[in-house]
Amino acid sequence: MDIIDFIDTPIRPDAFEMGDEEKIEKIEMHVRSILDILGMDLTDDSLSRTPHRVAKMYVTELFAGLNPENKPRVTLFENKYRYSQMLVEKDISVFSTCEHHLVPIYGKAHVAYISNGEVIGLSKINRIVQYFSKRPQVQERLTRQIAAELRETLKTEDVAVVIDATHMCVAARGVEDVNSSTVTADLSGQFQNEATRLEFLRYIGY
Repeated sequence: MDIIDFIDTPIRPDAFEMGDEEKIEKIEMHVRSILDILGMDLTDDSLSRTPHRVAKMYVTELFAGLNPENKPRVTLFENKYRYSQMLVEKDISVFSTCEHHLVPIYGKAHVAYISNGEVIGLSKINRIVQYFSKRPQVQERLTRQIAAELRETLKTEDVAVVIDATHMCVAARGVEDVNSSTVTADLSGQFQNEATRLEFLRYIGY
């Protein structure tokens, strides 16, 4: 039996046949219906524009990472400095949405790589994290997607990604545990070696 790799976000092939404006219009209608069912008075000036705000937020902000057109364009540079040690960018802000309950996931991502001859602009690492975060997610998949994108972009297996995040589906509902966080990691190449792994974890404070 073939092993299925669930790294890809589950999305239909026809997901982009509809334009953003049409999506916003349709989502607005459904949000309005949900609020109406809940008994909210949508004639109140505080609520009257809420369905449109939510719809626009979903399409252009929270879930903008679903659209491949929003994928960051990455420029690589020659590693002229012959820097051969790991580069670590830590405490990158992560804001995502749990795909099980559509509530926030927020925390920090720590990313490292060892150059294979080229380097990436630091802000582009942040943008890659943001791109994959801006979609309905589970943290395990998000971690793997970021790591896979960096390996492909940098043409190196020497990549490490750790995410430490709080899930509002745990904090605000269910067990209502406001103290716990979830840590996931994807370590490949040299980062699977104990000494390199420990060096990386020491840099990010683990």
